[in-house]
Amino acid sequence: MKVCLGAPGESLPDAYFQCRFRTLREPLGFKHGDERLRDDKKAIHAWIEDDGRVVAVGRAHLIPRDSNGEQADHEGEGAATCPPFSPLDGDVRFPDPDELRPAFQIRQMGVEAGYRRRGLGCMILESLEQEAIRTWVVRSGWLQARKEAISFYTHAGWQTFGDAYNIIRIGEHRSMWKIF
Repeated sequence: MKVCLGAPGESLPDAYFQCRFRTLREPLGFKHGDERLRDDKKAIHAWIEDDGRVVAVGRAHLIPRDSNGEQADHEGEGAATCPPFSPLDGDVRFPDPDELRPAFQIRQMGVEAGYRRRGLGCMILESLEQEAIRTWVVRSGWLQARKEAISFYTHAGWQTFGDAYNIIRIGEHRSMWKIF
């Protein structure tokens, strides 16, 4: 197995997006194209290949300084809105927002069913974290974890905050953060 990285602006193999669709969107009844995000060209991407087949994916993007992370769930029509990360707006229970920036967000993490529980998700997450630190000199990371993935991220040092919420058509989530 081989971990691959795509820097912002680099072309990505179609197999990357196919894996993203198979693992994250198809099981929820989304259509092809809903695995793509508007800012994919600005993001860092990581994937794992097994004999040329992409079996795990993930991406990280820099959260713009004037953004709290609120955004559409996908590029297609009818996309749900993912909620903001309140600490980036100055939530008094967290450090000053300027101390949290540059900040990045992890999105679109997926591992094919037959490859789960082998450490591939950890390899993707660590690769994205390290590359975000190297590329953007980030101070904090943010993500919205599906209910079933919370323990995975907690084990990797991420912390939940706020109440659980529902993202339409996807399900229950918790916001998480990590300081670097």
